[in-house]
Amino acid sequence: MTLIQGVLNTFVIFFARVVAGIINNALRGSNNQGGGLGGFAYFGIVMVLQIIFGILASTIVMWFSRQREYRADAGAAKLESPQTMIAALNRLQSNRESQLNSSLQAFGIASKPATSELFMSHPPIEKRIAALRNLLR
Repeated sequence: MTLIQGVLNTFVIFFARVVAGIINNALRGSNNQGGGLGGFAYFGIVMVLQIIFGILASTIVMWFSRQREYRADAGAAKLESPQTMIAALNRLQSNRESQLNSSLQAFGIASKPATSELFMSHPPIEKRIAALRNLLR
C-alpha cells in the first residue's frame, strides 16, 4: 500500500506541475510578453491541483485496498472454508457496538454506514459476505 501511494503521489506532483505550466503558458499568450501567472499564483494553482489530484489518487488507493481485502477473504476461505469466513464476518457484523477504548477504535474492524465507498479502505461486511457466497456457487 505504501508503494502504490508513493507512486501515485509522484504522479500527482508531476501532473499538477504540468497542468499548472500549461495554464501559465496559455495565459502568457503566444508573444511571450506580459501575462502569465506570477510566482505566487502559479504556486497556488499547483497546490490546488495537487489537492484535487491527491483526492483522485486516494480513491485509486482505496479501491486497491478493497480489492486486497476481497482477495484476503478468498484466501482465508480456501484455508478454512467459505462458511467459516461467512460466520466470522457475521459475528463482526452483529457486534456493532465497539468495546474498544476511544483511542484504539481506529484499529478495530467495524461496519459503519458509508456515505461513499470511494474512500473506504475496507468493503462493507455485507459485500464481503456476498463475495464469499459467490465462491460457494
